[in-house]
Amino acid sequence: MIRFDNVALRYGSGPDVLRHITFHIHRGSFHFLTGPSGAGKTSLLKLIFMSLHPSDGQIYIAGQDVEALDSAGRASLRRRIGIVFQDFRLLDHLTTWENVALPLRVMGMRPNEYREDVTDLLRWVDLGHRINAYPEVLSGGEKQRAAIARAVIGKPELLLADEPTGNVDPEMGDRLLRLFVELNRFGTSVVIATHDYGLMEKLAAPRLVLQNGHVEIH
Repeated sequence: MIRFDNVALRYGSGPDVLRHITFHIHRGSFHFLTGPSGAGKTSLLKLIFMSLHPSDGQIYIAGQDVEALDSAGRASLRRRIGIVFQDFRLLDHLTTWENVALPLRVMGMRPNEYREDVTDLLRWVDLGHRINAYPEVLSGGEKQRAAIARAVIGKPELLLADEPTGNVDPEMGDRLLRLFVELNRFGTSVVIATHDYGLMEKLAAPRLVLQNGHVEIH
């Protein structure tokens, strides 16, 4: 599903953030991505999502060389990926329900085809009472749960989540982990970047450990 061949990343004339890393994540797998603050976890996720370009090396997503794709090809591939950013990136002019439904709307589905699914998922992440609220009135934890619901609603082939439990209590963190595991059980490849070792210990999944610009799989 994801292949990095000798990939390096640097910003401008600065030092390499990632130093010629190579790894392969198979379709349908579940990986945690961890490492100290500043190690490059968010940058690595952005490379997978194609919002950053590598300085060197090649990246393949679903068998496609992402640097060989034109803008339309990248957009098409991104639609197969669900992503949860640390800053949530909810659209301020849309309600919680509309934000979560957005990927299905982009896919061309009609509201009557997904209304019940969106509402049920929002209730499951304890946002049933915030369906008609706009992002400006949501707490950080509520925004995070809305962003996660938006990322998973379309049952993507690949889910990328950057610190998805950072703003929620342990009980909700456990519930979200169960959601990710269930998605994975139905075929979604999952990569979760986290500092939460308690979360990682609850699931026997391989870990991509980033340190000093290099990656090791444990």
